[in-house]
Amino acid sequence: MADLFADEPQSARASDEPRADAPLADRLRPRSLEEVIGQEHLTGPQGAIGRMVAAGKLASMVLWGPPGTGKTSIARLLADAVGMRFVSISAVFSGVADLKKAFAEADKMAQAGKTTLLFVDEIHRFNRAQQDGFLPFVERGTVTLVGATTENPSFALNAALLSRAQVLILERLSHEALEKLLTRAEELEGPLPLTEDARAALIASADGDGRFLLGQAETLYNAKLDAPLDPAALGAFLQRRVAVYDKDRDGHYNLISALHKSLRGSDPQASLYYLARMLTAGEEPLYVLRRLVRFASEDIGLADPQALTQCLAAKDAYQFLGSPEGELAIVQACLYCATAPKSNAAYAAQKSAFRAAKETGSLMPPANILNAPTKLMKDIGYGEGYAYDHNTDEGFSGDNYWPEEMEPQTFYEPVERGFERKVRERIAYWDKLREQRGSPASSSSEAVGRKNA
Repeated sequence: MADLFADEPQSARASDEPRADAPLADRLRPRSLEEVIGQEHLTGPQGAIGRMVAAGKLASMVLWGPPGTGKTSIARLLADAVGMRFVSISAVFSGVADLKKAFAEADKMAQAGKTTLLFVDEIHRFNRAQQDGFLPFVERGTVTLVGATTENPSFALNAALLSRAQVLILERLSHEALEKLLTRAEELEGPLPLTEDARAALIASADGDGRFLLGQAETLYNAKLDAPLDPAALGAFLQRRVAVYDKDRDGHYNLISALHKSLRGSDPQASLYYLARMLTAGEEPLYVLRRLVRFASEDIGLADPQALTQCLAAKDAYQFLGSPEGELAIVQACLYCATAPKSNAAYAAQKSAFRAAKETGSLMPPANILNAPTKLMKDIGYGEGYAYDHNTDEGFSGDNYWPEEMEPQTFYEPVERGFERKVRERIAYWDKLREQRGSPASSSSEAVGRKNA
């Protein structure tokens, strides 16, 4: 396990030149935070990392982002930037004994006045008990923990550990960031043997992964090709389908926009055509699936609640079957979305509700709908007069649930299409009951009526 630890100070290693035969990605590893590409929202002067470095003091953090976005590089450079000792552990290869060794060494170094940055790669692979083992050392300041993960920390990490670490989100590298990274590679190795279109296609095929892009570029350099490859030849050479993009390099965005608009316009034939264009050109199927899932919520919503289920089922089917068999499930989800009734009422409701929540601040809900688990809370009126809906004939009390300082609002206005027609009828029925009982109402049906009038 000795190779898993980097016990010497990062500053001693940051200035070392990589071996001439080191992988291209290692030779292009940034030497300072200013050289990190694509994460300026974190590393820039106004970013969380930039501010911590400027202050000369780091908080424990979890770097969450896709592969190849610079998590390891940032961790190494952080230690160097604030003069900390850098120790690295991989959760894939390390166990309890390795953690104990790292903590014991950090304790000794702390007594000598040297602080330790402990970088834990793939931190989500440690089990709950192992994650709990970090807590006392983080709390005492024995180590400043920097974890890296590709998984959602909310599900992959203990709540106790998350409460002691700041989650920083690294973004998938944009086309511009990947372009800059490839330019650095060409400054070091020379021009790639690619046509302009093929170069753009290579960048697009990386799907935001800088390490993958540099690996593909290194393969091309090592091949010593005699003539530049066009997109088709590049795809054949790399044994990987490569998207063909136009000379403006915006073909990727044009196609996804065309697919989205065709789905919204309920044209299954055009939707299937653009879907096929993207998949046969080498677009990542999971990227397409993410857009379909988003479309199901944004443009269909409750007009057909099954649309979201269909898209998620297609994602599961593709991950289970892989290509090419799983692509049929993507086609099925695409056709379902194209032929489903459309409504953006849920999307519009989200925007309105979020805006109202920000504008109204922390208004208290009415006391009658608050739980009263203690005697004091009962004494001050919590829960008093609550109307239990199931005790009514209609299963609906028509009570007022809005803060006293706020008039009832209408955020969600269902349309006269698909399943939302039924939802609209229910809301109108409930509003009628409220009116009969003299209760304040959200008046969704009245608002819809005014809108239609």
